[in-house]
Amino acid sequence: MGELLAEKLIRNIPDFPQPGVLFRDITPVLQNPQALREVVEKMTEYARSRQPDVVVGIESRGFVFGIPIALELGVGFVPVRKLGKLPYKKIVEEYALEYGTNAMEIHVDAVQPGQRVVIVDDLLATGGTAAAAARLVERLGGEVAGFDFLIELEFLKGRKMLHGYDVFTLIRFP
Repeated sequence: MGELLAEKLIRNIPDFPQPGVLFRDITPVLQNPQALREVVEKMTEYARSRQPDVVVGIESRGFVFGIPIALELGVGFVPVRKLGKLPYKKIVEEYALEYGTNAMEIHVDAVQPGQRVVIVDDLLATGGTAAAAARLVERLGGEVAGFDFLIELEFLKGRKMLHGYDVFTLIRFP
């Protein structure tokens, strides 16, 4: 398969959000209807192969890709949000950051026991956020059928945090 249009459009921004970091900006992909359609179609192909009952999207760019995937598959969409953003009864999962911790939450009725779930996000970096989302799904009795990412930063070895899960990434940076 040839290079994706989206891959050509990803913009590199050096020293953001801090010196020494090369930020991969997907905004140009979102602005280009052809590239956006291309990545949503490819990510949907993967999700379809995992036969999910529901798609879980990680705030916030996981919503951008997760909702069209869920619509295309004819399944529901569940948001995993940052702490304090969900109004109903929820469970919380903490995860480690480079310095300190963060937390995410999901509504207690968002995933039913036995449901197959594909977790969607734009980026697999260290894997901490994705692993926390998996723990939330599993605490509700769901089965993580796979992870569906637009980009993987391979040098951060996030895939190791997701050992034992099926992981798909459309674009990889070494």
